[in-house]
Amino acid sequence: MSWIVLVVSGVLEAVWATALDRSEGFTRLGPAAVFLVAAAASMAGLSWALRELPVGTAYAVWVGIGAATTAGWAMATGAEPVSVVRVLLLLGIVACVAGLKLTH
Repeated sequence: MSWIVLVVSGVLEAVWATALDRSEGFTRLGPAAVFLVAAAASMAGLSWALRELPVGTAYAVWVGIGAATTAGWAMATGAEPVSVVRVLLLLGIVACVAGLKLTH
């Protein structure tokens, strides 16, 4: 169950990172509210998962999922350019996250 909570928390990291960008320095209420809720839920999930998972592994997985999902979403929505190299590098992050899970 800790791994499921950790993955959901990693996805929520991408949600809050995207909302933070869209809040335009907290001047837009909707994205700012999404940021606050998603950030709190993401941190709470990470904290919960750390009760059973080692901090180094859990944090690396959480950040990796958040970073890859944020960048992937930005490319999918056209906010960032897409290239073969960028996609391969994101797949490398995903592979490393999976490797950490498999070696735990």
